[in-house]
Amino acid sequence: MPGVTVKLYSVLFKFLQKRRLETLIESSLLYRNTAHPFGVTARPDDAVAAVNPTFAAADGVATKDIHIDPQTSLSIRIFLPDTALTANPSKKSSFIDAEKGAYRGYSPAIDRHSRNYRKLPVVLQFHGGGFVSGSSDAVANDLFCRRIAKLLDAIVIAVGYRLAPENRYPAAFEDGVKVLNWLGKQANLANCILGGDFRRLDIRRQQIVDGFGASMVEPWLAAHGDPSRCVLLGVSCGANIANYVAQKAVEAGKLLDPVRVVAQVLMYPFFIGSVPTRSEIRLANSYFYDKAMSILVWKLFLPEKEFDLDHPAANPLLPNRETPLKYMPPTLTVVAEHDWMRDRAIAYSEELRKVNVDAPVLDYKDTVHEFATLDVLLKTPQAQACAEDIAIWVKKYISLRGHEFSY
Repeated sequence: MPGVTVKLYSVLFKFLQKRRLETLIESSLLYRNTAHPFGVTARPDDAVAAVNPTFAAADGVATKDIHIDPQTSLSIRIFLPDTALTANPSKKSSFIDAEKGAYRGYSPAIDRHSRNYRKLPVVLQFHGGGFVSGSSDAVANDLFCRRIAKLLDAIVIAVGYRLAPENRYPAAFEDGVKVLNWLGKQANLANCILGGDFRRLDIRRQQIVDGFGASMVEPWLAAHGDPSRCVLLGVSCGANIANYVAQKAVEAGKLLDPVRVVAQVLMYPFFIGSVPTRSEIRLANSYFYDKAMSILVWKLFLPEKEFDLDHPAANPLLPNRETPLKYMPPTLTVVAEHDWMRDRAIAYSEELRKVNVDAPVLDYKDTVHEFATLDVLLKTPQAQACAEDIAIWVKKYISLRGHEFSY
């Protein structure tokens, strides 16, 4: 059973979360007849971690924030581990801003002939919070993404999607797809600048860089991102978004080139349905997000006329899916023993295995919903073990040919 600290914190969490939901329900009346496409990606009462574009932190991970859509509040936080730099110290200095100590990465107009960098896999991470709270730069999410970036030796892009009720379904799901498309555009633009169709025409290439490349190309991704090794990672409700993005990636096929989603990780997904599972009955009043509170969250997230616990965003086990399960990428599912959502997540994984998709389940004893990502639980042995287990599985799909990871 979870410890006393977890039980006490769960009581406090539920109390504060219910007050927040009540406030959001009242405010949602303001958005019923008014469109607010710009939206919000964070709540003012959430603790935020400051961005740090240096490798001075103890974990050696640099971060930066980017607002990628001028029409909405959609933003991202990029986590770049210091392993992206060359092992040669004498060459590493050319990548560091001498005045500020900040890592500026690859600058097309300055370093276009340099190959002094490593290409790393890219992980798109979607935070939890029941669609109504949480953010890409929240303290807990920042720490979790740093841990994943180091363990996987990968670039992590935490997606700051729009929250409900200001922006209900499908806003958050569309934001996830938009970031995946943005990643593809970044890769294609970087390829043009690095050579591509303009390898023989240096003058034209320089015009592209000077005209719009320097301001549009994201230098960290241009220097170090390998979008052909892209992994989706979703936490709680973020797992629902990740699963949707994976479906859209399958439907897009080669239109996403060079982006290729090679795997996804669903951490205690926020699945529900009209017919309750055994865990939904037995653990309905479990720790942190109980079932009654979660139903209230779904009412805030789904449009009023579309509210249904068997909505495609909520229940992945519906028949007549737009994307057949056999085309889904390899999927790792993480579940907690004392989480009422566990049975439906396990059932989804079983359906994937029936059609020969690699879909293992990691089931952790004496754990609760968000045991590996919640601020008060991030430093527990279970949280660390979970992140390490995820890294072991994901490395099967992101290791370069000839350097495959083995157990």
